Amino acid sequence: MNKTLTTLFALAVASATAVTHAQEIKGDVKAGEQKTAMCIGCHGIAGYQSSFPEVHKVPMISGQNAGYIASALQAYQKGDRKHPTMRGIAISLTEQDIADLAAYYEQHGKAGGELPAAPRRAPVAPVAELLKKGACVSCHGDNFAKPIDPSYPKIAGQHADYLYVALKSYKETGKNAHVGRSNGVMAGIAGQFSNAELKALSQYIAKVDGDLQVVPQPRFR
Repeated sequence: MNKTLTTLFALAVASATAVTHAQEIKGDVKAGEQKTAMCIGCHGIAGYQSSFPEVHKVPMISGQNAGYIASALQAYQKGDRKHPTMRGIAISLTEQDIADLAAYYEQHGKAGGELPAAPRRAPVAPVAELLKKGACVSCHGDNFAKPIDPSYPKIAGQHADYLYVALKSYKETGKNAHVGRSNGVMAGIAGQFSNAELKALSQYIAKVDGDLQVVPQPRFR
């Protein structure tokens, strides 16, 4: 198991390095604010749910790492992440657009800098074993809110149903034209668990306090 995790982490570092090289374009927050028209219809509405290809709350992206937002959009562009709506939006964006939007949402909703560190929430024994098996904090960081690399997401406090669908999708690549995420690291980790275990992990992580939030955004400014 340790050898498998070592291999996965090596792949993660290589992937992160590639993303870093791809993200040499500097994002502009002000420019990003003017490019959110296609984002706010889903991510700017509290409780909004995606209805296709699976029903779940759309992820909170205000306060998310810019590097992760950029890498996610690039994955939708390339088809490594399958989601018809997100792919349609992503392929319409330039590299500069992606950098600007990522920079904007990273700081969106923050008042005066970083939010204070959240207290640690101790998991119950069965979930603690699952977290240990997946070595989740090794990448997503302390309390799942301080990733070791900016291309990794903060997941503390994220919607449980979205986390579950996201984790499950790493096991479903190639099975459905509209569902699946190609990521060797996460596929290896998610593949260790049953769907019931992935749901238990998601429900726990969703209850951990974090930086992520939905900041309502009007369609007309």
